[in-house]
Amino acid sequence: MYYEEDNGTTSFVAGLLIGAIIGASVALLTAPQSGRKTRRRLLKAVSTARDSASGRFDDLADDVRSAVETGRKRIRL
Repeated sequence: MYYEEDNGTTSFVAGLLIGAIIGASVALLTAPQSGRKTRRRLLKAVSTARDSASGRFDDLADDVRSAVETGRKRIRL
């Protein structure tokens, strides 16, 4: 059976998502503000986390494309 090497990116993203969910839950349970303010802050935090994850996925896609292109060049030599 063939297994690809894991460079830790998948584990990092999974940890990031789990941490975001746990953090949001704790924030909701301990928030001293009104529901409206808490929801706004939570939406902003989720948006920031989503943008960060999106940027990391874009970087990963660029790295994969670069590695594939490098591999193609080596095969052609």
